Amino acid sequence: MKEKKVVQNMHKKKKSWRKKLAILRKLITCAIGVIAFVALLSVHVHVPSTDITKFHDKLPKHHEFSYQKLSRERSLTEEFSPPHLSKAPVTASKLDGASWNWTLENLWKPPPKKDYVHCVAPSSLYTSPPESRGYLLVHTNGGLNQMRAGICDMVAVARIINATLVIPELDKRSLWKDSSKFSDVFDEDHFINSLANDVRIVKKLPKELVSATRVVKHFRSWSGIDYYEKEIASMWDEYQVIRAAKSDSRLANNNLPPDVQKLRCRACYQALRFAPPIEAMGKLLADRMRSYGPYIALHLRYEKDMLAFSGCTHDLSPEEAEELRAIREGIPWWKVKDIDSVQQRSKGYCPLTPKEVGLFLSALGFTSNTLIYIAAGEIYGGDSHMSDLLSRYPLLLNKEKLASEEELEPFRKHASQLAAIDYIVSVESEIFIPSYSGNMARAVEGHRRFLGHRKTISPDRKALVRLFNKIELGTMKEGPKLSNRVIDIHRGRQGSPRKRKGPVSGTKGMDRFRSEEAFYVNPLPDCLCQKKLSYTKDSHAIV
Repeated sequence: MKEKKVVQNMHKKKKSWRKKLAILRKLITCAIGVIAFVALLSVHVHVPSTDITKFHDKLPKHHEFSYQKLSRERSLTEEFSPPHLSKAPVTASKLDGASWNWTLENLWKPPPKKDYVHCVAPSSLYTSPPESRGYLLVHTNGGLNQMRAGICDMVAVARIINATLVIPELDKRSLWKDSSKFSDVFDEDHFINSLANDVRIVKKLPKELVSATRVVKHFRSWSGIDYYEKEIASMWDEYQVIRAAKSDSRLANNNLPPDVQKLRCRACYQALRFAPPIEAMGKLLADRMRSYGPYIALHLRYEKDMLAFSGCTHDLSPEEAEELRAIREGIPWWKVKDIDSVQQRSKGYCPLTPKEVGLFLSALGFTSNTLIYIAAGEIYGGDSHMSDLLSRYPLLLNKEKLASEEELEPFRKHASQLAAIDYIVSVESEIFIPSYSGNMARAVEGHRRFLGHRKTISPDRKALVRLFNKIELGTMKEGPKLSNRVIDIHRGRQGSPRKRKGPVSGTKGMDRFRSEEAFYVNPLPDCLCQKKLSYTKDSHAIV
């Protein structure tokens, strides 16, 4: 009997232990489930649009920065990781296998350099500047980057016609009404000294020539060597001073002597650097951006002047469209007044709207915690037109958010100086994306090519508009299909090395020159050369 009771007690204890084990397993399973659920929420939690701007409060305040070089070890995700928004695009996990692999491996990866390096040194036939035959005065025209290209061309023209170049006068009559002098925007002494072996440059005309008779000449657009050596240089027989009324696009893009092309590059990328205060502020803001990780510089060309000039009114109210039309009518040197906005947009002649930029970035695969620097002036319509882009990408920063009012005060009333700061931050970025192929977009792209083909994604606006129209009509949705199309269209538009494009087939006269890719957009092959390979039996070396 005693043995029977002992056996029964043992069975009861086993059953009790089994129950306890079962309960423990259930508790562990529940715990794992809770942990997984919480982790899932931490990635996909919905953030209402009213809370999006709170992420900006987590950025460092102005006084938390120092003028010393900031540490590059901290990443944006270590400092703060905003969750994916419910309105975020179908990036990452929702893309199909091919597109997701492309996104992971190539989104931030720079294009292959293919062993291209600078080759801007003059040839053995190049000599010091010959004796000057007279003085070249230059009135530059346009915005900052239009003036920069013109100044560099005038350096080459001065060399061709044996002129002493007087420091150019910046445009003060343009829409921006900027009173800046050359020395306010550029490092004047560095410019003069860097080009001493190429062109004689002086800050002012000699006193004895200030009142001398001078000829004012509109140099012919996209002219070659013959035009300057024969028609322009012949004027030295009668005048000691030639004044160039305009500076933009006065020199051909192609078919110039190699030493002239290399001089243009030395002028643009080595001699014409910005004034020290501008250089310091631009590099400082680039450091502040990069201290949180890699960033995109987005040249969002959606300012009032651009929209008025181009006649692009998509997504604008009738009142806004009328305001832009009135501006266009009131500027006499803008020749085209009646513009069909729908036609302009369908041909790809309009800048992408902020909303369209958001769609584009999403389709490429950029996630909502991507850090973006907005390189632009005042966005037309302000927050009302930025809300869609901001809802997708809350980490939008600009110079006004990165710098204090005191830091920006010296540049505040000078559009060209503020544009120069944006230029520097754009050149320094991991990726540069322009919403429109204007003067700044082209200048930054060319500079980034010269510095080692840094990644520049150039939107195919004509192709994108067709896709965006389908989304508006409801015949296409955001998802893998849209992403695949956008990615495929832009595989070859990311700044990889290639030769400068020539004129469009069939074009004639000035239209032929106008259709060429501008020299400063792509200085290859004139100023970038591939390293030569010397081969041995067992290996090869670059020499």
